[in-house]
Order: sequence, then C-alpha cells, then structure tokens
Amino acid sequence: MATTRSAHTSWVGDLPTGAGQVTLDTSGLGTYDVTWKARTEEAEGKTSPEELIAAAHSSCFAMAFSHELAGAGHAADYVNTSAAVDFVPGKGITKSHLTLAAKIPGISQEEFDTIANAAKAGCPVSMALGGLDITLEATLDA
Repeated sequence: MATTRSAHTSWVGDLPTGAGQVTLDTSGLGTYDVTWKARTEEAEGKTSPEELIAAAHSSCFAMAFSHELAGAGHAADYVNTSAAVDFVPGKGITKSHLTLAAKIPGISQEEFDTIANAAKAGCPVSMALGGLDITLEATLDA
C-alpha cells in the first residue's frame, strides 16, 4: 500500500532577505523557520532544504541497513547513521555523505561492508537522490 507524507512552506519576501516556515503536516511534529541565509551561511537556529534531506537520507539509510542486516541473519547492538548534504549556490545540491557506525556481534568486516553498500544503493531516498554523488563511510565497532 502506498503512503503519502506532506509538508508545506509559507514564504514572505524575496530570496536573499525573505523568510519562511516549513511545517511537517503528516506527523504534526512542528514548524521550522527557513531562510536563504540559513541555507548558504550559518544555520542560526533555522533549517534548510538540505538539512531536511539529510534527515530523510540518514533515517532511510538506517532502516535500509537494518533490513539488509536482518535479511543476512544478523542483529545489531546499535546502528548510528548520519548524512551530510552539500549545497553549492548556483549549482544546487551536489552530494550526500552517509556515515554509519554499528556494533554487530559475529559479522565479518567484508559482510558488513557488503550489507552497508547494499543498503546505500537500496535506500529509497538514495534512489530519489540518484543524480547526486552519494558516498558512504562505514565503521564496524568492536
């Protein structure tokens, strides 16, 4: 069954000096301030499309990794993921760098790397970001 999630943004003013608020409609978790300055300089308590994409990518990757791991017969003590999304004014979003640290009893480094790369490729957000350079740094903790 397909699901649809939604958010909306209200914006006032021009791009460089204007401001907006993005609201997470489906979850109702909140409304967040967004500005061009927060996108291209310091965040100063505001968010950006790239931060929201990073949140989506890191959470999707964590889910995909956990799914791949279970399919291979392993359970993790923990899985920590992050994503850093690059934005270059005039060029756009250029990269998403995933970072994974996990503790998984009984797994080899080779199998860990194989599963991490499969999760990176199979994550629906990775697929949606297919035009970007997506990199992965995966660490198997002892």
